[in-house]
Amino acid sequence: MSDAEIERRMVELDRLLNDPEVRMDPHRVWALLAELSRAAQPVYLSGRA
Repeated sequence: MSDAEIERRMVELDRLLNDPEVRMDPHRVWALLAELSRAAQPVYLSGRA
């Protein structure tokens, strides 16, 4: 996930959680958190050289 994609998801998450005019969508909040969590995890290469 690129930095721009992460930023867009963070902005959307912030809007969902903090904008009183936006209806809360818990499924979308959890989906965004899962995507951001996966993006933040280090990638481990498997196999032997």
